Amino acid sequence: MPEVGGDPPVSVSRAVDAYLHHASIELGLARNTILAYAADLARFADYLQRRSVAGPADVLREHVTGFVRRLERQGLSARSRTRCLVSVRRWLRYAAAEGWLEGDPMQGVASPRLPRKLPKILRPEETAALIEAADGATPLGLRDRAMLEVLYGAGLRVSELVELPLAGLDRRGGLLRVTGKGNRERVVPVGQLALDALEAYLGEARPALLGGRSDMADALFVTRRGAPMTRQNFFDRLRRLARIAGIDVRRVSPHVLRHAFATDLLEGGADLRAVQDMLGHADLSTTQIYTHVSRSRLRDTVERRHPRGEARRGRSAG
Repeated sequence: MPEVGGDPPVSVSRAVDAYLHHASIELGLARNTILAYAADLARFADYLQRRSVAGPADVLREHVTGFVRRLERQGLSARSRTRCLVSVRRWLRYAAAEGWLEGDPMQGVASPRLPRKLPKILRPEETAALIEAADGATPLGLRDRAMLEVLYGAGLRVSELVELPLAGLDRRGGLLRVTGKGNRERVVPVGQLALDALEAYLGEARPALLGGRSDMADALFVTRRGAPMTRQNFFDRLRRLARIAGIDVRRVSPHVLRHAFATDLLEGGADLRAVQDMLGHADLSTTQIYTHVSRSRLRDTVERRHPRGEARRGRSAG
């Protein structure tokens, strides 16, 4: 809480604790996000302590720029340095809002330039092979196939997928109610193939996996022990299916299927804003990277398939 009246100035450590509490309770940020902020701010607090900075009121622009130089000397990547700066900026804004800081020490501090990195994607035929690798004759196979169809068919984050409640599925309307980052809720349509896979899973596999254990019945996807599915368990299953499908496991992850969902939609003519809504992106610029992926994949197709492409000319020369 902010200091009032004649109370002593708030310390750096207390201001950090107050911000993390605010981010967790009032903003409702995810646990992993809070842990990342805590680690970044612990670095900054250590830097300030070594320079005898008692509280946020004493933080200057030179402290921020010096911190950035220190991170660079320590070998942190541009992406990690940028994330640290974001954490520091949000903490300082919070301190200013609480009346613990005047001015903006971040003014004029530029973030490190990040190379534009296109996300990994799978070709549609590879995605299909991955889904087909799930054995539809077993409860686990039916569950895996349903999870893959939903992940690819609705573009969910893996955390959103494994945390889906049974009540979040509207089978008649073909919709999923998803809770994403920042506890923001969105409704996502589900395609017919995904709905068919869900029907098979819910009718046969899920009851078998639960084995009559109603205490775990809230989770849509469950393990062989009847417990809610976990991120790590699903990732392990995904790697296994990639090996069965003959796909390099290094190219496959739950997020790759989310990328494939977005890219394939855009290549099919979907509106960028609609894709943004389905992915749950707060900023359209985050979604726009998939337009670059789409163009990159188109160039690759031309090189492989066109008579004047590099691959075709190489075969002709041989």
